[in-house]
Amino acid sequence: MSETTTTRGMKLLAGNSNRALSDAIAQYLKVPVTKAAVRRFADMEIFVEIQENVRGEDMFVIQSTSFPANDNLMELLIIIDALRRASARRITAVLPYFGYARQDRKVGPRTPISAKLVANLITQAGANRVLTVDLHAGQIQGFFDIPTDNLFAMPVMVKDIKDALGAGDHLMVVSPDVGGVVRARALAKRIGADLAIVDKRRERAGESEVMNIIGDPEGRSCILIDDIVDSGGTICNAAEALMNVGAKDVCAYTTHGVLSGGAVARIQASVLKSMVVTDSIAATPDVVKCLKIRRISIAPLIGEAMRRINHEESVSSLFD
Repeated sequence: MSETTTTRGMKLLAGNSNRALSDAIAQYLKVPVTKAAVRRFADMEIFVEIQENVRGEDMFVIQSTSFPANDNLMELLIIIDALRRASARRITAVLPYFGYARQDRKVGPRTPISAKLVANLITQAGANRVLTVDLHAGQIQGFFDIPTDNLFAMPVMVKDIKDALGAGDHLMVVSPDVGGVVRARALAKRIGADLAIVDKRRERAGESEVMNIIGDPEGRSCILIDDIVDSGGTICNAAEALMNVGAKDVCAYTTHGVLSGGAVARIQASVLKSMVVTDSIAATPDVVKCLKIRRISIAPLIGEAMRRINHEESVSSLFD
């Protein structure tokens, strides 16, 4: 990260989805969060009032579209509209977690592509640019008709893995499904570890059945890597399958800890040694109390990308 965080004409505005992350980003950039009132009428309509002059400013709106996804999405759209009507020079929607990303294609007849719809809504609301982290599918960048930067949490995870587990032959990176092999291979290359793949068959939405392990994890400390953990079924089943074939222990790293329903209890009761998630989504009380879940911050990563956008510098060189 750059040692200088000087900004020019930049202002931050935080939605209600993840105030802790917004405050951490503001602290990194040494820029105060713009005063704004985001409240609801009696019928739960959202009302936004920007309480500072933003005319001609480079505005960054920080809002994850996590649970409650629809409320947070509407809040984001209304904030963007308010800024556009207040004559902000440029509006960047900073989405640490982009909800609806898993609906990126038609999965059957007469089904929507909701990720494209949400991209259209953000663009039409008045955003000039989007900054997000670990999109579920890279091609979603093409759903936006405005410049889109997709950051990777991998460097933050690599540092944490090296600090916590070291590096070398005792480690094995494991993809919990075939679709995550590219992500797992990139991590394995960075920490000098071998790669394994869990071959699974999903019978119903939200449920997964582990079928086979491709690779030899016997005696290894295995690291499961994924972009999103929602119900926790895939990760927990994969961990159990790895232990059944002789893995020494299993931990998991994921960018977006959605952790809905009984996911936290499932993880606590699983054979996982630990699960590390970023702070892209605000932690629930259950997540905070769970002894097996540890959180790492991507605030410096997002803050540095925002600074570079503000200075018209390269964002991709963050990952060189």
